[in-house]
Amino acid sequence: MGTEIHTCIVIPCYNEEKRFLSDEYCSFIEETPSVLLCFVNDGSTDNTLETIKALKNKYPEQIDIVSYPKNAGKAEAVRQGFLYCNSRYNHLHIAYLDSDLSISLQECYGMKRYFSDKVNFCFGSKVKRIGAVIEMTAFRYLAGRVIASLISRMLGIQVHDTQCGCKLFTKDLSNKLFKDKFISKWLFDVEIFFRMLILYGKEEALERMIEIPLLRCAYKGGSKVKITYFFRLWFDLTRINKKYKKLIQAK
Repeated sequence: MGTEIHTCIVIPCYNEEKRFLSDEYCSFIEETPSVLLCFVNDGSTDNTLETIKALKNKYPEQIDIVSYPKNAGKAEAVRQGFLYCNSRYNHLHIAYLDSDLSISLQECYGMKRYFSDKVNFCFGSKVKRIGAVIEMTAFRYLAGRVIASLISRMLGIQVHDTQCGCKLFTKDLSNKLFKDKFISKWLFDVEIFFRMLILYGKEEALERMIEIPLLRCAYKGGSKVKITYFFRLWFDLTRINKKYKKLIQAK
């Protein structure tokens, strides 16, 4: 490749043809030559793959594609994207970001400045505050606060927003966190925090993570998570909690 890649951003995609933001991707790519965008087509049944291929034809050195014929869910799409990038590129950092760009590529990429000799995991947080634009429905916000409070109790650490779809890791750490499959298709973020606790222990894990309040988050609608998943969510949380608490106790 002619350009040295320092950061990879993995973007899972499922039936995104109608809301694919080509102009935003193009602008970011042209402004940031050291970043590679890896799109993971997760069994889309529309023209998502063709849309991504058109973007890759325009920027062959900064776009890569992983494509699967059947939908496996966001967790596995992200994991496979990480495994692919880590085996192919010599980058320093790797992130994942939702394809609707409710959180911008620029803000995601900018979080890498928080890495240090100690910190190897940075993640966004949707904190409503003066100076930030956090656009979401009242129901989504309230439901998120209830779920986040429950997850914090499960983890035994205070996290404001475990489910934010913008997370960055050093390449070395990501190889460890994404090696094994996740239990849940959608709540894998919780498993990432549990894996951090198992890998480092609570005290050191807290020193290695930093939660960064977002400047802007604007949901575009068209979520792939069905409303019925709200009921399965509790089942997934129970399974996650049971498995990882056993692993922690076994250490």
